[in-house]
Amino acid sequence: MRPSGRDLSEMRPISIETGIMKHAEGSCLIRIGETHVLCSASLEDKAPPFLKNTGLGWITAEYGMLPRATNTRNRREAASGKQSGRTQEIQRLIGRALRAGIDRVALGERQIVIDCDVIQADGGTRCAAITGGWVALRVAVNKLLKAGVIVSDPIIDHVAAVSCGIYAGQAVLDLDYAEDSAAGTDGNFILTGRGRMVEVQMSAEGATFSRLEMGHLLDLAEAGVGRLVAAQKAALA
Repeated sequence: MRPSGRDLSEMRPISIETGIMKHAEGSCLIRIGETHVLCSASLEDKAPPFLKNTGLGWITAEYGMLPRATNTRNRREAASGKQSGRTQEIQRLIGRALRAGIDRVALGERQIVIDCDVIQADGGTRCAAITGGWVALRVAVNKLLKAGVIVSDPIIDHVAAVSCGIYAGQAVLDLDYAEDSAAGTDGNFILTGRGRMVEVQMSAEGATFSRLEMGHLLDLAEAGVGRLVAAQKAALA
C-alpha cells in the first residue's frame, strides 16, 4: 500500500494554469499533487556569446526553491553566495530536456531563459519543472510566431518528465516525498510527446534493480508522460 493510498500506476492530480505572470513572455503554475512550481519564460534577443554568428538559438534554465517550500526552512542560496551542486545539476537537466524539443535553427540567434521556482515541494520537483517549463516555453514561442519575429515553429514536440521507483518492493509511478525518501530504486524519466527518450536518471538507493524492473518502470513512465502531455495540451487549449 502506498502512503497516499494511490494505485501503483496512479499519478497525483495534475493542474497547469497559464498566464500567471504579467511581464513574462510565457508562464504557468504547475501543480502535481502537493508539489507546486512556478515557471516562466523570458526572451533575450541575442544568443549566448558561444553561439554568435552560428544561426542557432538556445534554451537555458534556472531553478530554485523557496525557503519554506519544505517542512523546515532552507536558507536562501543567495545568502550563502553560491548555488548548491543539486541546484546546478537540476537546472542543467531542465535546459537539456527542453532543448531536445526545439529546432534551434528555426529559433534563430536568440535565447529563452526558463525560470523554475518551487513554491511547495513534495517530491518530483525537477520533473514538474521540466513539464511546466515546456508549457511556459510554448506560450513564449506562440507570441514570437504571432508577432512575426520567427516564421516557422521551432518546437518539435512536447517534453515532459515523471518519476518512477521501486517502493516497498513494487514499481510505482510518480513518487511523492514519503515514497521518494524510502524508495529502493529511484528514477526520473524525460520523454517527448511521441515517446522518444530524452534522458533517464536511475539509481539504486537501497537495493539494486533488474533489467526487467527497469523495463517495468519505463512502461509506467511512458503512461505517466502521456497523462502529462494531455495536461499540457489542455492548459494551452
